[in-house]
Amino acid sequence: MADMAAKPLAAAAIAQLEADGVATLIGTVVNPAGLTHAKTVPLRRMGSFADPGLGASPVWHVFAIDQAGIVFSETTGVVGDRRIRIDLGALRILGDGLAWAPGSFFDQSGAPDPYCTRGALRRIQNRLEDAGIEAMVGHEIEFVLVGPDGSRLPSHLWAQYGLAGVLEFEGFVRDVTAAATASSVAIEQFHPEYGANQFEISLAPQNPVAAADQVTLMRIIIGRAARKYGMRVSLSPVPFAGSVGSGAHQHFSLTGAEGALFSGGDGPAGMTAAGASAVAGVLSGLAEAQGLLSGSILSGLRMQPGSWSGAYACWGTENREASVRFLSPGPANPYGANVEVKVIDPSANPYLATATILGLALDGIEHELRLPAEVAVDPSSLSDAERAAAGVSVLSSDQTAVLDALDDSATMRGILGDAVVDAVVAVRRYERDNYAELEPEELAERFRLAWSV
Repeated sequence: MADMAAKPLAAAAIAQLEADGVATLIGTVVNPAGLTHAKTVPLRRMGSFADPGLGASPVWHVFAIDQAGIVFSETTGVVGDRRIRIDLGALRILGDGLAWAPGSFFDQSGAPDPYCTRGALRRIQNRLEDAGIEAMVGHEIEFVLVGPDGSRLPSHLWAQYGLAGVLEFEGFVRDVTAAATASSVAIEQFHPEYGANQFEISLAPQNPVAAADQVTLMRIIIGRAARKYGMRVSLSPVPFAGSVGSGAHQHFSLTGAEGALFSGGDGPAGMTAAGASAVAGVLSGLAEAQGLLSGSILSGLRMQPGSWSGAYACWGTENREASVRFLSPGPANPYGANVEVKVIDPSANPYLATATILGLALDGIEHELRLPAEVAVDPSSLSDAERAAAGVSVLSSDQTAVLDALDDSATMRGILGDAVVDAVVAVRRYERDNYAELEPEELAERFRLAWSV
């Protein structure tokens, strides 16, 4: 009966989309290497794409970033099939006859695929809701505009956060803003960044799954707009060796039955006890989680002190060198107190990065972890002895060490499941095994467009 009831609804939705000029529907998934994969169907096939879904090989989970590699295993090989089902509730119109919807993986029986990254985040969101906690997540997207072949664009007038950057690319900025508005994406701010031809877009907070979906949608929007002007968008953590890297910072807030967890309490910076434990959970798990947040072959080039990458494992109020930055409530912060995790970069799968952060926060709450003292200065201004006394360490920039810590992490396996962790470790170790000998300049050149759409 449910299927019969759904058919008239699907038919009505198709008729409305046709009236809006839509002819083709794109469905996307993001794999453990951070690659965005897609299938398209004529609009009349929308219902089938939603249920039972379209077939895909298990190897979709282990495609590597070099455009050729596949990391085969007993469960991610040539045998078997998965179904990609799009979420019609998240469908958005892109314009020019295109619509988009995010997809999730299921097996042939309709059960969730344990390798599905969107499914992993959904499980964490459900766990938080079961614990009586509402999470909201806001993403930042940093990117560099490059030529169609990934080459540098002129930047003679570029200055850090300068007006010239807006005016040089005003058509691109205007088109991105208009397309985002048409697709119901709420941009909080859009500005030139520190690096040459680098921009940042901050998105309004939403529930965790919707917020991660919005990252993919926004990457499509900026990629399409750049193409109109003969450019491409580099989403590499380090587009050019020796230059400014790009982050993918995430802000999150938590609300329980009695109100916000990050304000109104008598704990550090006004946090409640549960809020402080949540931040402690994130901070204590960063070293083991780094392979999920910034574990690519290029991530270590960005993870350097002094680069605002969050290389120091500590927390502080408005401290941009701390891996975990606390933002206090007040008139200048309309969404209230929240926490920014700075170590995430664009090579990370946004679903897994959010699932990791929120899973660690929930783990901290459940185990009532104690938050270390706040670091109120630039950690680099402290001596080695002072950092050691404060429990401040520098996160690793060595991919082997980062992946070994993830592989051995019972905490991360408990949060995400063995399948997800194994897949991330496999695709990242493939990168290391095949490309670790390249010099930074060669790495940046080779993978400048690896995560682009």
